[in-house]
Amino acid sequence: MAGGKLTPRQKMINLMYLVFIAMLALNMSKEVLTAFGLMNEKFTSSNESATQSNEKLLSVLDQKASEDASKFAGPNKMANEVSKISNDFYAYLETLKKDINSKFEVDPKTGNLPFEAMDKSTIDEEWFKGDGYSPKGTEIVAKFEAYINSMKKVFGSDVKYQPIIKEIENKFSTKDVKDREGVKKKYLDYHFKGFPAIATVSKLTALQNDVKSTETGAYNVFLGNTFKEAASMKNYQGIVILDKSAFFAGEAVKGKIVLGKYDNKTVPSSVVVNGTELDLATAMENGAANFSIPSGNIGEHKIEGKFTFMEDGKPVPVDITGNYVVVPKPNSATISADKMNVVYRGVVNPMTISFAGISDDKVSASAPGLSKGSGVGKYNMSPGQGREVTINVTGKLPDGTPVSDKKTFRIKGIPGPLGTVRGEYAATGAKSNLEVCTVGAKLEDFDFEVGLNVTGFTIKVPGQPTVKVSGNRMDGRAKAAIAKAQRGDMVIINNIETSLVGASGYKLPKTAPCTYEIK
Repeated sequence: MAGGKLTPRQKMINLMYLVFIAMLALNMSKEVLTAFGLMNEKFTSSNESATQSNEKLLSVLDQKASEDASKFAGPNKMANEVSKISNDFYAYLETLKKDINSKFEVDPKTGNLPFEAMDKSTIDEEWFKGDGYSPKGTEIVAKFEAYINSMKKVFGSDVKYQPIIKEIENKFSTKDVKDREGVKKKYLDYHFKGFPAIATVSKLTALQNDVKSTETGAYNVFLGNTFKEAASMKNYQGIVILDKSAFFAGEAVKGKIVLGKYDNKTVPSSVVVNGTELDLATAMENGAANFSIPSGNIGEHKIEGKFTFMEDGKPVPVDITGNYVVVPKPNSATISADKMNVVYRGVVNPMTISFAGISDDKVSASAPGLSKGSGVGKYNMSPGQGREVTINVTGKLPDGTPVSDKKTFRIKGIPGPLGTVRGEYAATGAKSNLEVCTVGAKLEDFDFEVGLNVTGFTIKVPGQPTVKVSGNRMDGRAKAAIAKAQRGDMVIINNIETSLVGASGYKLPKTAPCTYEIK
């Protein structure tokens, strides 16, 4: 455009046009920048709450140490060391954020950072030098490593703290990272270099959240565990596991008693239940003591006894405590949703409906949309309109006496799906990959297996008009727009039209958009 026999003025105009196009290509979508900003605000709010919660946990440890120094003086000392290390590292991360934020003016009306203006990296020259780190970058990595080493020093080699140490090493490791192309990059290079300023700030706030989360986990361990690990038999507890939680009058109460730590290698020298010593040869099975006693009269009853173990040549008793309830014959039904306490419109909800003590062939249930399923007590619910559905159940006791009950369930619609490209909500890759990608939709954390069809969507490439596509794959117009995308462009796939497989008439909520970053 700037060559040939053009006049100097025309050459300059063409060159300015090229620069303008390049600037457009480098600008990230405003929606994505705003999303990073909102994410940063949510993490900031979460960090403030975590700080207050951690202060309360620390004060509880201080109180426990003053009340019972033999158990909590050690953990309390460790907790205060963790607090100082965490606060120092958190404060250092805050200085990195303030340095970036200081380059932008805060909106005087809202007090918010100008997210949409923070689309360029401000740390590349400060943190990096050539293919390596600048003195500032080296300092940052050293701070990470100092935090890890200091925390590991506090916890030492005690096995009960190893999960926390492993979590710290995973979250704050500064080892080299392989990108999607298999190229090994330095930690800061992979996570921060070239990213928009608001993305860097959000990442640092997320790291602060990891610091607070780790601190919380440590305090909870200190509160629940002292230096005396539950290795001695004195710290075990006998647990009663009954075949069922309630028994009819005249039934034998059957169940088993296990230790708090279920271990078939831990064999007692004797077991006594309600004053009767069990025959260990027949009672013991996989570390559990099976037992059978008369149920007694209607009402609540206690199960008491002792496990006895030999430790260091001495008998160590372990108390057994439990209770059960003897109830009269049933007069109410048990109705439960197999997957949740509501039923969903648009899918088949499996239900289990039964009357305690009444066989399945003597029980019937009815409700709009309810049908008998395959198996004992199994039903299928396909709710229609409205906000609630009531299931009525009738049964017949062995003596012929009829009983009935009912229960009301809330009806909810299927939540809105999340759009995907190449099966991901936020994918990255080459332009050529995007051109052949399939656009799909998923229901995040939805308990039912449902099929979703994508019948159309729009695609927005920076600097190009929005293209509407039919089906779930890129057409010619979409591919042409993608071909003009530049490295670093964030392509947004929006207005995804989604329907349920086998229920195309059911109207789903709006499907959330997905993104694809050009590499």
